[in-house]
Amino acid sequence: MSQSKRFGESLPNWTPPRWPDVSILDGRYARLEALRAEAHAADLHRANEADDAIWDYLPYGPFHSAATYHKWVRSVTEGSKDPMFYAVREKTSGRAQGVLSFLRIAPEAGSIEVGHINYAPILQRKPAATEAIFLLADWLFGAGYRRFEWKCDALNMPSRRAAQRFGFSYEGVFRQAAVVKGRNRDTAWFAMIDKEWPAMRSAYETWLAPSNFDANGKQRERLGDMTRLVRVSEDPALRA
Repeated sequence: MSQSKRFGESLPNWTPPRWPDVSILDGRYARLEALRAEAHAADLHRANEADDAIWDYLPYGPFHSAATYHKWVRSVTEGSKDPMFYAVREKTSGRAQGVLSFLRIAPEAGSIEVGHINYAPILQRKPAATEAIFLLADWLFGAGYRRFEWKCDALNMPSRRAAQRFGFSYEGVFRQAAVVKGRNRDTAWFAMIDKEWPAMRSAYETWLAPSNFDANGKQRERLGDMTRLVRVSEDPALRA
């Protein structure tokens, strides 16, 4: 009988990667820009004001005036290194229509989380929304990070579906992990790792290719069908 393994894989050549240092990530459909109140707040507030529900699972919002949203953007960006917020500029319109961030940045562990994801209704389900995640993942794995995390309120089923579609594998639920807006939050965890990224990258590139969309912009192949071939675990809450 073989002896059980006592230690994890040795990493003799491991070197912690650099801190994220990019202010712009440019793609075919989306451009990520370091979030700035003067450059993005007006567009973002205008895009978001039609639907308060997009703030349900975030620890802040909704913002019912442009001034209060502008103030919030300034509060989370001035002097902040973690989280690092980005505005998602959708290239067809030229307008900022979403926000997301790097957070829990841990070069010593080679790990970064994506969070504070807030896509305006007009951005949701567009290629730019998917490409924004791709741009972050491609940067961090290219920089030498080992792990990309996604966490959300366990009751937030759209976020759990999105995580799985984007190729994050389900890792479990941390019970009573936080208190948000006076309510309990159980947190669902997902992640992808560097060994999975080459195949995931190919799936994203195939999905994002113009040839994957018909004349009406409808996808021919689904990203979730392609990432399913790489994910190591499925979210049991999403089983039919």
